[in-house]
Amino acid sequence: MASAKLKEKSLAEERYKRRKRRHIAIRKRLNIRGTPEKPRLVVFRSHKHIYAQLVIDPPVGTCKVITGASSLSPEIRNEIKDKKLKKIEIAKLVGKLIAKKALEKGYKAVVFDRGGYKYHGRVKALAEGAREGGLKF
Repeated sequence: MASAKLKEKSLAEERYKRRKRRHIAIRKRLNIRGTPEKPRLVVFRSHKHIYAQLVIDPPVGTCKVITGASSLSPEIRNEIKDKKLKKIEIAKLVGKLIAKKALEKGYKAVVFDRGGYKYHGRVKALAEGAREGGLKF
């Protein structure tokens, strides 16, 4: 009986955390805009993987995704197979890959959108990898 209450409480806490993160992301997105000169670098983090996209926000309408990279990208999957890497090291590789793709498309400066996540751990590693790859925030 006690374990059911504990599980119920942890589910409620998890829902609260997810809702809080979603609302932080929405509030930040009101201020952070991706322009054609300086697109927005969006980060999404799941339990297993991490994703990054370059997005241009038009004044009205839907966003336009320029390019993306993730821990599921073939370039990174090949490196992961060779070595046993931690999630933070994989996030750094994703940052370098998104920087490489952005530079190929002609973008040197971006606006970093952490998506409501704390600038810590894998999100920070992705940002550092992007900076090492040549992007300016």
